[in-house]
Amino acid sequence: MAASKNAEPAGLGPRLGALVIDWVLCLLIASLYASPVEKSWPAVLVLIVANTFFLGLFGQTPGMRLMRVRCDAYPVGGVIGPVRGLLRAFLLALFVPAIILNSEGRGLHDRAAGSIVVAVPR
Repeated sequence: MAASKNAEPAGLGPRLGALVIDWVLCLLIASLYASPVEKSWPAVLVLIVANTFFLGLFGQTPGMRLMRVRCDAYPVGGVIGPVRGLLRAFLLALFVPAIILNSEGRGLHDRAAGSIVVAVPR
């Protein structure tokens, strides 16, 4: 796997597309236990657990895989691990840190977790 400093940061479109796909999957899973119309927190909890698991161990959520992006440790590359995955997922669930990007396309949640979302080469 290429180091993050050599990889191209993912654009906002693929990142947003991946998040939408993951959110829809989380809504579907959470709806097995609770109605998303009545209670929104189960879907958020599923999002945090899924992101922690998939990013911490594999570097990609299902949505990221479909949108051809991955989350790497910054700046060396590789997976971020479950602890940093949990931190990133929790901050992503707050949403505000995700929309404050720097010149490298890293949101506050990425900077806090020491990660970067990069494009997966074809």
